[in-house]
Amino acid sequence: MSVRALWIISHEKGEHLSLRFARRFATVEHRAKILAGSSYTAVPEDNTVLQLLLTELGLSDPDKPFVALRDDCLYRQRSPALELRLDSPGKGMLWPVLAISHGPITLACLPLVDAPAEPRPALASLLSVSQGLTLLAGLQTFLLGSGSKSDTEVLASRLAMLPSVLLQVCPLGTPLDVPLPGAPSTPTVPTHAENQKQPAWKTGLHRGRAAVNVALIETVRSMQYGNRSRQDLWDVYGTVTCKCEVEGVLPNVMVTLTLPPNGSPLQDILVHPCVTSLDSSILSASSVDNFDGSAFSGPYKFPFSPPLEPFRLCSYTSQVPVPPILGSYQLREEETQLRVSVTLKLHESVKNSFEYCEAHLPFFNRDQFGVVDVKVSSGQLDVSKEKNLLVWGLGQKFPKSREVTMEGKISFSGPTPGPTDPLCTELTAYIKLYFKVPDMTLSGCSVDQHSVQVYSSSKQRIITSRELQSKEYFIWNSTGSAPVSSGQMML
Repeated sequence: MSVRALWIISHEKGEHLSLRFARRFATVEHRAKILAGSSYTAVPEDNTVLQLLLTELGLSDPDKPFVALRDDCLYRQRSPALELRLDSPGKGMLWPVLAISHGPITLACLPLVDAPAEPRPALASLLSVSQGLTLLAGLQTFLLGSGSKSDTEVLASRLAMLPSVLLQVCPLGTPLDVPLPGAPSTPTVPTHAENQKQPAWKTGLHRGRAAVNVALIETVRSMQYGNRSRQDLWDVYGTVTCKCEVEGVLPNVMVTLTLPPNGSPLQDILVHPCVTSLDSSILSASSVDNFDGSAFSGPYKFPFSPPLEPFRLCSYTSQVPVPPILGSYQLREEETQLRVSVTLKLHESVKNSFEYCEAHLPFFNRDQFGVVDVKVSSGQLDVSKEKNLLVWGLGQKFPKSREVTMEGKISFSGPTPGPTDPLCTELTAYIKLYFKVPDMTLSGCSVDQHSVQVYSSSKQRIITSRELQSKEYFIWNSTGSAPVSSGQMML
């Protein structure tokens, strides 16, 4: 996403409206001309844009509550993405001009739209609109702070800093980040004695207690069919993300991952380029090859020189013997109603403490819910008639038996709602599970707080966490047909 032009207008009470800042980016405008072709509309002079913008926002001529160009009933409704119609020999229009007003200033920009002008694309499909509004909101916070009022001299000083700030956060018209609230640190671009260069989007160094945060997240996917002729599938994908917040030069760090004695070796390991050295045996285990049990089983040591932004240190896959929740789903049609039978069992190796756990039963291609006579052994059942969806909230714990059931009948009435899903026609149906288990991983992989080594003279606070969460976790109706893959699930 890039910005063709940026304007800042001041409209203090009792003062004349004025253009306080304007910036155009020639390289972005050149790209806009190439993309638009014959439909290209050049950005006019700043005074022309100012008048059109003030008219569109209703800030000019307050004694004229009705302006035909703006208020005619045939004209489209106003939104943060404005349309400025040019009254020039070639005419044309500028769209989308993004504008936000707060306190004494209005900020506006014209983002580059990488899409055909006709038919006009939907705003929701344009990433440049949301990113442009984010840039304007960040500049607004920088100029005004957290409040809506700002001292005139302070605002003037911030506007004077804006050219150098834009060089950092929006070089050549491409936003990299938003500025920090308030004035940037001095100097605006700090220098380091070491070889790591402060990036252009950083307006200041970290202030506060130094910390290294390491988060291990494992995602489990599953396809369960409840049929011996079809093989159930599941896989585990893990990521380790790091964030180092220190003042000054970042130190070298080493993170160690460990497995339990009977744990399966990690496979398909990918590492961030900042990792300085690594045993080649760590990278040799692949899920594509036949597993022979001779792969490296840890501990896995990752020494690295961290970048200044949060980053993914490594990712991996793991083979586990069973999925965390085993399910059985039977859906049978009996005359005008469906009989539903569900059993979910939490495996004994999984920690019985969820942040959340829900089972969603969609009934697409059916009429609206009529009578729902369904009972659950644990949790709470909610009926979403608009989405033709049963939501079974299992709460934060399974019962002591680690097994829950759902039994009952469902009838339907009324017209068939949309949208339709070809995977849910006739008896083809599924349950989709959503859950998160804090402080555990399915593979047993962990990163201990004391295993994180920071090579620095200053003391760092070490924070580690791990969690298991579901993604694409399906339990298919065992009495119907279901999509089956004979190969391995690919992430």
